[in-house]
Amino acid sequence: MVIAVAGCTNGRKTLDYGRADCAYCRMRIDDSRFGGEIISAHGKRTQFDAIECLASYYAALPDRSVAQTVLVADFEHPGRLIPLGRARFVRVTGSRTGSPMGRGMLAVSAGADVRRLAELLGGGTELSWLEVVAHAGVDTGAESAVTARAVSTPAATARRTVVDVIPRGPVHSIGDALLVVNRGGTIIVHAGVYRDSTINVSIPVTIIGQGWPVLDGEHNRQIMTVTADSVTVRGIHFRNVGVAFTEDLAAIKIVKASDCVISGNDIDDAFFGIYLQEARRCVVDHNTLRATSQRDATSGNGIHLWNSRDVTITGNRISGHRDGIYFEFVRAAHLRDNVSEGNLRYGLHFMYSDSCDYQTNVFRRNGAGVAVMYSHVVAMTGNRFEDNSGSASYGLLLKEIADAHLERNVFARNTTALFADGATRLVARHNDFLSNGWAVRLSASADAALFTGNNFAGNTFDLATNSHSNTATFTGNYWSAYDGYDLNHDGAGDVAFRPVRLSSIVVARNEPALILLRSTFLALLDAAERIIPALTPGGLVDAAPSMRWVR
Repeated sequence: MVIAVAGCTNGRKTLDYGRADCAYCRMRIDDSRFGGEIISAHGKRTQFDAIECLASYYAALPDRSVAQTVLVADFEHPGRLIPLGRARFVRVTGSRTGSPMGRGMLAVSAGADVRRLAELLGGGTELSWLEVVAHAGVDTGAESAVTARAVSTPAATARRTVVDVIPRGPVHSIGDALLVVNRGGTIIVHAGVYRDSTINVSIPVTIIGQGWPVLDGEHNRQIMTVTADSVTVRGIHFRNVGVAFTEDLAAIKIVKASDCVISGNDIDDAFFGIYLQEARRCVVDHNTLRATSQRDATSGNGIHLWNSRDVTITGNRISGHRDGIYFEFVRAAHLRDNVSEGNLRYGLHFMYSDSCDYQTNVFRRNGAGVAVMYSHVVAMTGNRFEDNSGSASYGLLLKEIADAHLERNVFARNTTALFADGATRLVARHNDFLSNGWAVRLSASADAALFTGNNFAGNTFDLATNSHSNTATFTGNYWSAYDGYDLNHDGAGDVAFRPVRLSSIVVARNEPALILLRSTFLALLDAAERIIPALTPGGLVDAAPSMRWVR
């Protein structure tokens, strides 16, 4: 017998993890806990990413005598291969193995504690090799040796360009369909409820739902993992993703793949909805994501991107998640026409994400509004920030950000519409600040900001700052609180406008003073400060306020 161990110089070579494809299903051989190989009498190595693939291939061989040695991966010792005669097989019924084919089939050495392993993995059954072959989709008949014949089942038929998945049909799961579909083929999923284990999509394929088929995670697992390039998933209803505190379970997770399209799906009660990890050039469009968790700790993000680039996210509706849309270490992403509302924390939250643009999105009634942090070169155009209210809520929070451009956005009915803390070279033009508590709050760390051509109307406080000296420039803005005049009729007020009211400074330093907001006392303070400015920042002045609404 031969035992192949990774790195062993006198044994056979181990599987080509990350470099070779399975000889049966053509999936990349990536997970060293699974798979195996057949070695011919001439030393030819045929490798597989899963035990069921190896079993199906072996059973279909016209001459099994050519398979001189059969080796399988040891689940408990990743990277080690053990001979068939010294292996025990387990089919796990839980969802904790992450097996490539999603069937939970694994092998361990003869001395392993199979019962303990099955319990740790959520339950399972020990199988003989003959039973493994049967579960792989072939019929062993009554033979006592490992010699079986192939029959017409999903695992043994020829690959096809279009495969139909029907609940009671010959192919009744997406996992089975992936075994028989051609690379670049199409899987049509018909109406019904499917409760497969986690679906691993490792070949380029298009998966289309007809009649809104339901993929149910039964609150205990991730539903679909995509590791292949050029995968499209459309028209599927995902629901009931499991909640985990050590891993980010998602309805759809794209891992290290490019050019994927996730379009027109419904996702209900997901921990994470759509998760892109190290993805490139993917499109996420016109999906609806709804979650109902009441606590941050048991809720993930609707659309989550990590270490990805050139991703387009458009036309999605997200509600009820921790963060509606979350970016971290993302480059050159485009966010358009999305509605993110009623999320527990942020409608949009992104960090360390440069050269991104956000256009014509709606962020409404989110627990903490929108936060843009530690990023450079960000353009936000034509968005609406509405009804984000609370003591720690912002329409838009900019923190430690450089070269941000805000243009033609609407900030309406927020506790604080725009808060800039550590923002450098911020440019805000042609935005509308309407009926907010604080329209703009600039911290002392905000540097070289420019506000021009904006409209400020109906806000309790148009501008507040914690610094007596500020480098921000205000020019040509419309202020509903301005009561100056325009004698030469050039459209600009003849008297400069000071948007920082003394009452805003009083409130900022002593919040309970808000109770005096509409009082005669604060009104007199503001009037006296306008006549003889002494306490408000002298630099924060609009020298040419617009007399009319700026279009």
